[in-house]
Amino acid sequence: MRRILNATVRNQQGVLNRFTGILTRRQVNIESISVGETIDPIWSRITIVIQVDHVADIQQVIKQLHKMIDVKKVVDITDQKAIERELALIRVHAPLTQRAAIQTTIEPFRASIVDAHEKAYVIQLVGDHEKIEACIENLRPFGIVEIARTGVVGLTRTQTT
Repeated sequence: MRRILNATVRNQQGVLNRFTGILTRRQVNIESISVGETIDPIWSRITIVIQVDHVADIQQVIKQLHKMIDVKKVVDITDQKAIERELALIRVHAPLTQRAAIQTTIEPFRASIVDAHEKAYVIQLVGDHEKIEACIENLRPFGIVEIARTGVVGLTRTQTT
């Protein structure tokens, strides 16, 4: 099952290696990982998408991650109200005869053409995992040349009290 974890870790050399080492030892498959500095430069946020077989596995992984000295907090945001996004750059064949059709195809996804060449377009798309996958599937008939994707980033929605 696909799970999304948010972790706040000390922003220093070697922390990411030790963090992912715990997942490797537990034989957890990492689908994507994004790391960036938080508002406080002492800390970084790791957003990681993993595959686990059972809910108990994720609970054990979180416990082990919390034991790391450089880890401040680890939260499974999969079942919470959260906003998740990733970025994809997609190079697609774009002969003159297909350009209008490509533009019509990407419009509902709010994607944009960020580079146009005589034979290809590079399309930029931001959205959740399902939106990215759906756009890619709609672009396949045109001939996808190359795809570059970031990892997922996510935040829980603001709670009102």
